[in-house]
Amino acid sequence: MKFAYRFSNLLGAVYRQGNLNFSKDGNSVISPVGNRISVFDLKNNTSETFPVSTRKNITCVGLSPDGNLAVVVDEDGAALLVSLVTRAVLHHFDFHKPVSSICFSPDGRKFIATKENVALMYHAPGKRREFNAFVLDKSYYGPYDETTCIGWTDDSRCFAVGSKDMSTWVFGAERWANLIYYSLGGHKDVVVGCFFEKDSLDLYTVSRDGTLCVWESDTEPNGLVLKKNRAKARPQQQEEEEEEEEDRVEGEEGEVIRGKTESPRNKDETKNVRYVQRSKHFFNKEGDFNNLTAAAFHKPTRLLVTAFASGVFHLHELPEFNLIHSLSVSDQRIASAAINASGDWIALGCSRMGQLLVWEWQSESYVFKQQGHFNNMAALAYSPDGQYVVTGGDDGKVKVWNTNSGLCFVTFTEHTSSVTSVTFTSSGFVVVSASLDGTVRAFDLHRYRNFRTFTSPRPAQFSSLAVDVSGELVSAGAQDSFEIFLWSVQTGRLLEVLGGHEGPVSSLCFSPVQSILASASWDRTVRLWDMLDSWQVKETLRLTSDGLCVTYRPDGQELAVATLNGEISFWSPQSAAQTGSIAGRHDLEAGRKETDKITAKQSAKGKSFTSLCYSADGESVLAGGQSKFVCIYNVKEQMLMKKFEISCNLSFDAMEEFLDRRKMTEFGSLSLVDEGDGDKVNISLPGVRRGDMSSRHFKPEIRVSSLRFSPTGRSWAATTTEGLLVYSLDASLVFDPYDLDLDVTPASIRKQLRLQEWQAAIILAFRLNENALKQEVLEAVPYDQIPVVSGSLPDVYVEKLLGFVAACLEKSGHLQFYMAWAQNLLMLHGQKLKNRSGSILPTLQALQKSIQRHFDSLSKLCDFNMYNIRYAAALSKQKGVKRPAEEEEEDEGLSEEMSEASLDEKMIL
Repeated sequence: MKFAYRFSNLLGAVYRQGNLNFSKDGNSVISPVGNRISVFDLKNNTSETFPVSTRKNITCVGLSPDGNLAVVVDEDGAALLVSLVTRAVLHHFDFHKPVSSICFSPDGRKFIATKENVALMYHAPGKRREFNAFVLDKSYYGPYDETTCIGWTDDSRCFAVGSKDMSTWVFGAERWANLIYYSLGGHKDVVVGCFFEKDSLDLYTVSRDGTLCVWESDTEPNGLVLKKNRAKARPQQQEEEEEEEEDRVEGEEGEVIRGKTESPRNKDETKNVRYVQRSKHFFNKEGDFNNLTAAAFHKPTRLLVTAFASGVFHLHELPEFNLIHSLSVSDQRIASAAINASGDWIALGCSRMGQLLVWEWQSESYVFKQQGHFNNMAALAYSPDGQYVVTGGDDGKVKVWNTNSGLCFVTFTEHTSSVTSVTFTSSGFVVVSASLDGTVRAFDLHRYRNFRTFTSPRPAQFSSLAVDVSGELVSAGAQDSFEIFLWSVQTGRLLEVLGGHEGPVSSLCFSPVQSILASASWDRTVRLWDMLDSWQVKETLRLTSDGLCVTYRPDGQELAVATLNGEISFWSPQSAAQTGSIAGRHDLEAGRKETDKITAKQSAKGKSFTSLCYSADGESVLAGGQSKFVCIYNVKEQMLMKKFEISCNLSFDAMEEFLDRRKMTEFGSLSLVDEGDGDKVNISLPGVRRGDMSSRHFKPEIRVSSLRFSPTGRSWAATTTEGLLVYSLDASLVFDPYDLDLDVTPASIRKQLRLQEWQAAIILAFRLNENALKQEVLEAVPYDQIPVVSGSLPDVYVEKLLGFVAACLEKSGHLQFYMAWAQNLLMLHGQKLKNRSGSILPTLQALQKSIQRHFDSLSKLCDFNMYNIRYAAALSKQKGVKRPAEEEEEDEGLSEEMSEASLDEKMIL
């Protein structure tokens, strides 16, 4: 089995903090999610997360005007230059201080980054051939407090910087003679946004207390005069005096401009730029807490969007300040707002709720509305065909995600406490979830409703869940009463309460081939319960430590159990004998928390695997737990095959192995020194999952709560502190030939195609194993030759060809062609494939997933066309027949209903 899994996507989180950006065409939203960047395509309804990550959470993203480059800055000021075309990191840079905002000039030649009270102008990378992509041009000093926002003029000649000292500074991007700097007041709170009018130096500034100031300039942009033109007609001495007066210092790192006092002298004919406050407007406030938190301005339409801490956002038309409409999207603070290039769509991000909305203000409808789990994810499960993933979180929500689009399409909120386990039934249309609120609920994915609720006679907190192969039995284990409850899905009745465990039941798993339930408990046993023989204990497996997780191999011939001492043991269910063991404690490599007084090596001795999952072929097992690492072990060899580091985000706790010397003081670690009234710092207790929520500064701990392999075997997913991480096999980036020889070349393969030796060409293409070449050869085979070529293929290439057909069927538009390949391969080699059912199962499930997706989309279209044809036929029959007025009215009503139904179907499609 290949282990070249690469990061593919991040689900379950759509926005954390930072600023939102629209792509150049306005059809995609670029959102920072933790220390990664996600792109949501609003036209195709898909999401993608770049395989690029910073060391800490991202605070601001600057997008170039052409949409090809992005500058991403994290909390510490470390910046990455990312290509949005190739999704690769082009350059690393460090600002050494937190950066509040970053913005490219409209012409794309420069960009401004603001840190502390300085505005730094850099040459935009890619415009010149330079060794260093970040070349400092000028430093602008003016504000006395931290800078907050940046605004550019359309011609890139000037820019404005807002500050926390309630002032706005206008600077010249070039050496203008009549505009070096200009300071604007008028506000009584922090400036949130500053925007120039289109093709003008007129300025709008918005402050946190809900005040809008309109500033009018007496100079047009064309009226700015370059310094060198003005200096030609002056003596050298006067020029030197003016240089000193402007307090400009030139050094190696660029030019420094300090704003002090304006020159009282204005003897030259060129008049300095002046600003006058034309008007002042106030937003309607509901109270002192309703601060203005974000603002965006669309210059062509003069549309101003302002967002508030109460979840309300306003749309105003400037400069008349006419309210277009006001809407409340939630009761939480809106952290960021953005408008696309056409001015139709408005993106809003709520950091506390992890919510991202795109609102079309003209039609007053949502284009995009997604929200992740409010707290940590706790469990996940794949559907049998691999198309969907269901997740349960500590916020009590159950969400179902589409693996193709990466978006959530339904959320169930019936649970009132944390969801501990979720699973699909064998049909794939029912989701079952267990919760600490004492209920197990079944949800229908056809009608999106909770159709069954299973409860126990006495209140119990359910911590584990399992559904049998037939989908008729649901079992849940309680962590407080040490019992296992069995229900019937059909009737919803409680069938049996299984007692015998002497500790909390931590995990349950049904055998995929028999009606046998395996239960792991903290009492150091795994019990096998026979569902056909009065629900009696069939076997009891004695463990060396507390059982945390149990899972069956896909063929049901082996059990894997994770225990508290960090070991994974393998058992035979038939003989109840242990067949192997893996000591994985040292592979976890747990990090050191900030408040830990022991080393990471000592801390790792108390860590263990909390989630296990067999691969689709049963040859390896995936394990994760209280660490940032996920391990893949080979079951037969009992050795570590590969280890994945799921995160490098230092904003999480328990990430670093050693203490940071910069955080060490003479009194010890800075995290253990209380700067308050002298009380001791509370150290988190062992086993605490989330730390002290009441503390002033809280860092979540990195951990893996659940792992699952996709039924297709091409990917696996993990619920972590970051979200739902998906890793998949990207075969196009890996050169992995099979039985390679000197005569296996692209030239020889194409020669066989010209000779119409289809079988030889296919075999050579699969030996070279390049996807593009395999597709070229396969599509060159005539349609009528497919049965002949399929029947003459050697057995070793049948399985490979079937897997490739399944992959092509998912993306290609040649539906009938690849369906013919699949049908002939299965019909002609069915008996041989049946003998290798264990190894061929992932390929067949991948084929089923592709066919099912096409069936779902085509069936809707065919039904829609069939109804239209029937309606047209019925109308043609009724033409020329005279009918009473009542019948005509009834037919008109019927036609209106049919047209409305067709419109609804169009909307669905």
